[in-house]
Amino acid sequence: MSTQTKSRRDALVEELYRTEGKAEIIDGEVVELMPTGDDPNRAALEIVIRLREYERRVEEGRAFTDGAGFLGNLPNRQSFSPDAAFYVGEPSGMKFLEGAPIFAVEVRSENDYGPAAERAMKEKRADYFAAGTEAVWDVDLQSDEAVVRLFTNEGGAETPADTFARGAEATAGDALPDFSMPVEALFG
Repeated sequence: MSTQTKSRRDALVEELYRTEGKAEIIDGEVVELMPTGDDPNRAALEIVIRLREYERRVEEGRAFTDGAGFLGNLPNRQSFSPDAAFYVGEPSGMKFLEGAPIFAVEVRSENDYGPAAERAMKEKRADYFAAGTEAVWDVDLQSDEAVVRLFTNEGGAETPADTFARGAEATAGDALPDFSMPVEALFG
C-alpha cells in the first residue's frame, strides 16, 4: 500500500470513528447506513445470541453484534459492519477489528428489496469474500420460501450454497462447524 493510499485510508478510518451511528467506508467515502426496524433487529439479536453460545463451545473466535466495525483493504471497500458476525482475529480493544469476520450476517430491512438492492447485496457479499469471509447469511424475513440463504467463498456471491426455510436448522457451512440454529427462532 502506498503512503498516500495509507494516509487516505487512515483519514477515512478516523472519520468513521467520528461518525455517529452505523456506517461503512465504501468507494472512498464514509457511508451512513439506515437503522433497522423491529423484526430485522430482533432476528439479528437472536443470531448473535446463538453465535455467543457457539463461542462458548469453541476454542477460538468471538461473536459480534450489529455496529461492530471490521476494517479491510479492498479497492472499493475499507470496512464492514454486518448485522451479526463471528470473528477469529486478534482482539482490538477500543478500536475497530482488523480484517473480515469469518462469518457475516446481513438481515434485510424494508428497503433491501428490488433490483438495485439485490445488486448492492451481491456486491457486498463479493467484497466479504474478497476480504476473507468464508460464509455469509442473507436473511429474508419476508420470504415464504428460503428465509436464510447461505453463501460461501467457494460458491461465490451469486448462487447460494444452501437455503433454509422455516422448520429447518440453518448452518454456516464449513465456516462454523457444528453451528446451527432453527430458522423459526428468527421470528419473534
